[in-house]
Amino acid sequence: MKVLLAGANGYIGTRLIPILLDAGHSLVCVVRDKRRFHEQSDYADKVTLLTADLLKEDSIEQFPEDIDAAYYLVHSMSQAADFAEMEALSARNFATAVNKTKAKQIIYLSGITNDENLSNHLKSRRHVEDVLAEGHVPVTVLRAAIIIGSGSSSFEIIRDLTEKLPIMTVPRWVNTKCQPIAIRDVLGYLEGVLLNDKAIGKTFDIGGPDILSFKQMMLTYADVRRLKRYIITIPFLSPKLSSYWLYFVTSTSYSLAQSLVDSMKNETVMKNHDIDAVVPRKCLTYREALRLAFKKIEQNSIVSSWKDALNYGYLNSTFMDQIKVPQNGTLEYKVKQPFKRDKAEVLKNVMAIGGNRGWYYWDWIWSIRGFLDKLFGGVGSRRGRTSNVSISAGDVVDFWRVLLADKKTGRLLLYAEMKIPGEAWLEFKIIERNGKSLLSQIATFRPRGLWGRMYWYLMWPFHLFIFNGMARRIVNYADKDK
Repeated sequence: MKVLLAGANGYIGTRLIPILLDAGHSLVCVVRDKRRFHEQSDYADKVTLLTADLLKEDSIEQFPEDIDAAYYLVHSMSQAADFAEMEALSARNFATAVNKTKAKQIIYLSGITNDENLSNHLKSRRHVEDVLAEGHVPVTVLRAAIIIGSGSSSFEIIRDLTEKLPIMTVPRWVNTKCQPIAIRDVLGYLEGVLLNDKAIGKTFDIGGPDILSFKQMMLTYADVRRLKRYIITIPFLSPKLSSYWLYFVTSTSYSLAQSLVDSMKNETVMKNHDIDAVVPRKCLTYREALRLAFKKIEQNSIVSSWKDALNYGYLNSTFMDQIKVPQNGTLEYKVKQPFKRDKAEVLKNVMAIGGNRGWYYWDWIWSIRGFLDKLFGGVGSRRGRTSNVSISAGDVVDFWRVLLADKKTGRLLLYAEMKIPGEAWLEFKIIERNGKSLLSQIATFRPRGLWGRMYWYLMWPFHLFIFNGMARRIVNYADKDK
């Protein structure tokens, strides 16, 4: 059958694609930027790509009339004042496009909303369900609590908190109950309801077998990792202070921290188990989900990460437009470092930059820069990178976004997502000149106003040492060095 998937570049969508292809379905992927999909996906030649900014109805390429079903896996964790209106508009435009086809089903992954006095984001999820149901195509809704898997936001936040803090003073929302579910089971349910007569037009809660508080989840994580952790609940932390606490301790953005704290006041526990009769499945326990996540991490086989899927805001991922580094109105710092070793070894070092490997030279300065970025509301450097062995366009590398990672041409291009008065690119390239091999390293900055130029010249002394030292270390680095 022919299936349409909106949100194909997202955390869930990226993992659902191979499952649907393996099942023999013809897949149409709706993305905002085909360039990013081609760069990061191994399935670009196996699917049909359509471009759509779902907030702009006139940008949506016409959906094939003969699709049988459509997945809507587009979500926001933005704190913009009008995010609910944007989510509703996106869903309405999607439903309008699907209603022009012969589709028999829309499938939407929502959140469990059985509690009273829902957070703004859970209210928005519920409203999106209603918007999708306004058309004539029946909607199947799967409502899940937090999803546990390698690269999921919930898993990474629990991991950050538990790994970094032997003693935690935490807000009272850690006692809120939820029913976590493994990403493997979410994908199983998403596939299982596809054109399933028992599921069409129905809404289901989905969850794993365990009902736990967030405190219990952190302590269970510690037990699985053989860590001794102490958690002290402080009842007087306000939601705003809680958001700052989560923002500074973990790799999450402040807007996501706000959204999570806002939603953590609500219990997300299954109230009905109707899904058991429709898609019979023995779900993984929370411990099993944790162990599976770590197995994937140890194998360097993380398929997708929330950090890669998330940009600054809701449906605002236009970073691929920066792939052409501007030549006019910019300031540059260039380093040409000759080397005699095998080019493949140097390129491997280039492609391994950031994350666990670090930045080769004066890592402590990079850490301070990341901390300062956090202080000013930026993404900081705690995001790391999804994989230590592979890298592709769209990936996150600390406070940079990968625009290009081309091993054939020996080029890596990064775009800054830190808070700076302008725009910044960092480019690495292996070049040949007069029979000699060189590592070309170019930092490009397009300043915004007078403060932008002042910022560049204030940072220039640091560039002098950092970029030269980094280039030398990259060409000489061997795995035994660290």
